[in-house]
Amino acid sequence: MIIRHFEVGPILVNSYILGCEKSGIGAIVDPGDEAEMLISQAQKMGLRVEQIINTHGHSDHIAVNGEVKDLTRAKIFIHKLDADMLTDSAKNLSVYFWHEILSPPADGFLEEGKSHRLGEIEFTVLHVPGHSPGSVCLTANDIVIAGDTIFAGSIGRTDFPGGSYDLLVQGIKEKIFVLGDNYRILPGHGPATTVGQERRSNPFLR
Repeated sequence: MIIRHFEVGPILVNSYILGCEKSGIGAIVDPGDEAEMLISQAQKMGLRVEQIINTHGHSDHIAVNGEVKDLTRAKIFIHKLDADMLTDSAKNLSVYFWHEILSPPADGFLEEGKSHRLGEIEFTVLHVPGHSPGSVCLTANDIVIAGDTIFAGSIGRTDFPGGSYDLLVQGIKEKIFVLGDNYRILPGHGPATTVGQERRSNPFLR
C-alpha cells in the first residue's frame, strides 16, 4: 500500500493519498483543499485517482470533493449517516463558519461489516460515531485512517449536531483499541500516533 499525507486548507486538514502498487488505483481521503496539487502528487506516485473517501461529512474534509471529481471522475464514498452532509451546507456546518461548501452526492457507501476495496487492498470499515453520526475509520496493514475520531492526545469534538461524547469514547475503546498497540493512527488533523500511545496517555480515554 502506498500512502502519503498532506496538510491542506485553512485549518490544516490531513488529506491522504492512498494507492495500490499492483493496480495503480489511488484514492484521496478527505480532500480539504488544493485539489490540483493532490491529484498531481498522486500522478507523480504513479496512481490513477479513482476514489474520493470521506471519513465524515464536515465541510473541512469534503471541501474539494467536487473539484477532484470533475478532474478525475473519481467516485465518492462516505457512510450513509453522513451522506446528506455532502449536499447540505447547514448539515456540513460550512454555512456557519465560512462560505457555503457543497459536494456532489455519494456514489457509494462505507459500511461496517463490509470491506472497502482499493485495487487489491481491502480496508476494514469501522463505524465510530460521536464526532458525527457517520464517522468511520479505515484499517489495513496496521494503519488506521481515523478522520476526526481520535488525535494524538485528544479526540474529536462532540459538540456539533449529531455528536456524542459517550458514543465516541465507547467506539474508540471497543473498535480501535482492540486492534493492537502497534497500529499507527493517521488522524484528520495533527501528527500521527499509535494505538498503544493513546491507550497509555490520552486523557480522554483513561
